[in-house]
Amino acid sequence: MESKKQNSQKFFDFTVDDINEYLSKFRVCILEGRYSISCNDHRKQNMDFIEDYKIDSIKEKEILCGLKYDDFCYAVENNHRMYPHEVLYIFCKKHELDHWGVIETMDIYIKVNMLRMRNGDLFSVVVSFHKRNFDIDYLFK
Repeated sequence: MESKKQNSQKFFDFTVDDINEYLSKFRVCILEGRYSISCNDHRKQNMDFIEDYKIDSIKEKEILCGLKYDDFCYAVENNHRMYPHEVLYIFCKKHELDHWGVIETMDIYIKVNMLRMRNGDLFSVVVSFHKRNFDIDYLFK
């Protein structure tokens, strides 16, 4: 049984204030430890990126909390059939990282899903967290 639908719609109808508000909520999740980065068999790229660039939790938080409105690209519908109501926000952040002693400046592709938990708090799932591997346009640059 296939669990994904094809051709997710992209959303571009956001203001700077919309994205700043989203990022404010996202930062609270990060700083309060209410987030995770997907590291499973389907997200090997994330795991390899974290290992290759020796990204610990401090560096992770630095990158994620450093997102700004102009790093925003677009939002998409969740392409998983069980979660069609969810909207994922796509960012691309330029950041310097240590690749085994060589400092590299790279674009990091970050896809975020923010969910409301039963107790009402928000929880963020960073679905994608890896080196950008395709062309991408920014909404505000």
